[in-house]
Amino acid sequence: MYLSKVHIAPNKVRNIYELHRALWELFPDRKDESRSFLFRAESICLNNGAKVLMQSMHQPCNANKNATIIASKTINYSFSAKQQFKFCLRSNPVKRIVDRENETTNKSIRSIRVPLIKEEEQQQWLTNKFQDACILNVVNIIKEKPIYFYKQKEKRSGKVQPIMYTGILTVKAPELLLQLIAKGIGPAKSFGMGLLSLA
Repeated sequence: MYLSKVHIAPNKVRNIYELHRALWELFPDRKDESRSFLFRAESICLNNGAKVLMQSMHQPCNANKNATIIASKTINYSFSAKQQFKFCLRSNPVKRIVDRENETTNKSIRSIRVPLIKEEEQQQWLTNKFQDACILNVVNIIKEKPIYFYKQKEKRSGKVQPIMYTGILTVKAPELLLQLIAKGIGPAKSFGMGLLSLA
């Protein structure tokens, strides 16, 4: 895997879809593949652009003006049981509920994701995600500003409610933790959620 610091041009930071598309351009030979990177915006300024931390399965390359690689390195994680790490994760803790709006019509009933509002629910969500891989010793929860979006194809709007988790974890199952890091945690990864950082 590769860990990279990337600068995104100012004209690409007003819309999270444009920011995500700019990161895709760092992989010019892989545009038709499913997403093979995770990212987290560390700072966003409409005048200066964004600084982004990106984890990818393939090496990125500077092939465009919208996204510039500041630094990049190969990372080979190696864990052992009972190791402790500080962690940082921006995620979108949600639950699924049945959409009752369509019950009186002929449309099929579907389930939808709704954000978890209560802090104890947000903590339980994270505990469930980590339960087989590690123990959460300390968890800090910071609610961030929501991200609003509109899906043109589905003609519907929505929002993502980011939560920044920080704290300390103890490794239980090294291989499972590696899988979590590679896959990312939770939904809304195209909005910059799911990248787990350890120190």
